[in-house]
Amino acid sequence: MQIILSDFMSLDGVVQAPGGRAEDTDGGFAHGGWSMPYFDPEVMGSMIDETMRKTAALLFGRRTWQTMAAAWPGRAGDPFADRMNEIPKYVASRTLSQDDLTWSGSILLPADDAIGAVRELRARDGEALQVMGSASLAAQLVEHDLVDEYRLMIQPILLGGGKRVFPGDGRARPLELISTTTTGTGVLICTYRPAGR
Repeated sequence: MQIILSDFMSLDGVVQAPGGRAEDTDGGFAHGGWSMPYFDPEVMGSMIDETMRKTAALLFGRRTWQTMAAAWPGRAGDPFADRMNEIPKYVASRTLSQDDLTWSGSILLPADDAIGAVRELRARDGEALQVMGSASLAAQLVEHDLVDEYRLMIQPILLGGGKRVFPGDGRARPLELISTTTTGTGVLICTYRPAGR
C-alpha cells in the first residue's frame, strides 16, 4: 500500500490545529481554525473525496485520532462521515490502550514499534494508507522514507510558528510535482512524490 500524507498547511509549513480554535494549543498555539476561511468546498472537497476513494485505511497519531473520534461518530448519514466511520483506522499512541479506542474500526499499533508496524501495513496489498494531520507521526514517517505521496493544501497565510510535518534533520529529500490546482480562495493543492519512485 502507498502512504499518502494529506495536510492543510500554511505557507510557512504549519499544520497545527487547522480545524478548530481548541483543537491543539500545544506550545501556546493561538491560531486554531486558521484554515477554515480558505476552504473551497467544490475544489478542496473534490480532492479530499478522491483521496478517500483510494484509501484502504487511515493512519493517525493519538491527538488527531482523539479529535476525529470526538467529531465523526455523531455525523452518520452523510456519505463522507459514513466512510470515516466504517474505514479501518490505525492509531499510533504510547498512552492509549485498545480499550480506549471506541471509534469503530480503530486498531492500536504496538507502542514499542509503531514505525515497524507501519512498514508491515505498507507492505500489504491494497491502495493507500492515508495520514490526516498527525504532525508528530507524519514527521516520523517522512524521516523514515515511508511517505509515497504528499497531498498538501497550501493556504495563503503565515502563522509564524507551530507544528510541522517536515523533519529538521538537514537531509535533502527531492520531490517530483505530480499536480497542482489553485482554488478560488488562493489555496494551492499540490501533489508530490519522492523523486525516483
